[in-house]
Amino acid sequence: MLVRVEGIVIRSMDYGENHKIVTLLTNECGKAGVLIRGAKKVRSKHASLAQPFTYGEFLLFRGNSGLGTLNHGEIIQSHHDLRMDLDLAAYASYAAELTDRALQDDEAGSYHFHQLLACLAALQEGKDPGIVLNVYEMRILDMSGYAPVLEQCVHCGNVVGPFKLLPHAGGVICSRCASRASDAIPVSENALKLLRLFSKLDMRRLGNINVSLHTKTEIQTCLSSLMDAQLGLRLKSKQFLDQLGKLN
Repeated sequence: MLVRVEGIVIRSMDYGENHKIVTLLTNECGKAGVLIRGAKKVRSKHASLAQPFTYGEFLLFRGNSGLGTLNHGEIIQSHHDLRMDLDLAAYASYAAELTDRALQDDEAGSYHFHQLLACLAALQEGKDPGIVLNVYEMRILDMSGYAPVLEQCVHCGNVVGPFKLLPHAGGVICSRCASRASDAIPVSENALKLLRLFSKLDMRRLGNINVSLHTKTEIQTCLSSLMDAQLGLRLKSKQFLDQLGKLN
């Protein structure tokens, strides 16, 4: 059966001497594995469709195995700039790997597709990549069912601050409850306001957000702790960003 999908390449791996298998995040069919024959050949007309972050239209033959085979494809947006710049490639790789690992095949839908597409567009447009990834991390937590509780104490429901973040509880706790939680992370009022904003912000509506270095470091620490506690993923792309000093 031939199936036509719009998709973003979130993973690409070699298969045999000349082929590649890519994982697409599609607009309508969740995640899809696709064999692209001859993609490793220098003159392959489909080589560019196997490149990470490529957004295109793919005509697939899908049998009973679940793995599709590319019949034809057209690039809609290559995101070439994201692959050519080391820093941008690192950020985009993290977004792609995070999407692949955090979302199950049958969980991903049109909303997930458009959030990743907007994330890649924001990186390519030159918006602050750290902030872009922080907002996207919040979207991933939300889409995975782990949206943090940031408006009230996750333990007692108190809405009056000051608050601290308790990552394993999935939200903030008030000063009274924090006295019994030695591992709670201090969070300033400015950082908490931005975390609350990020928790509601659609990637497609992301503008330029100017954040001081100190507050940015706070936000990165909070989100990194939440991601570790709630998702527990160990991502090679995240480790590389940490080595570059790009994310805490």
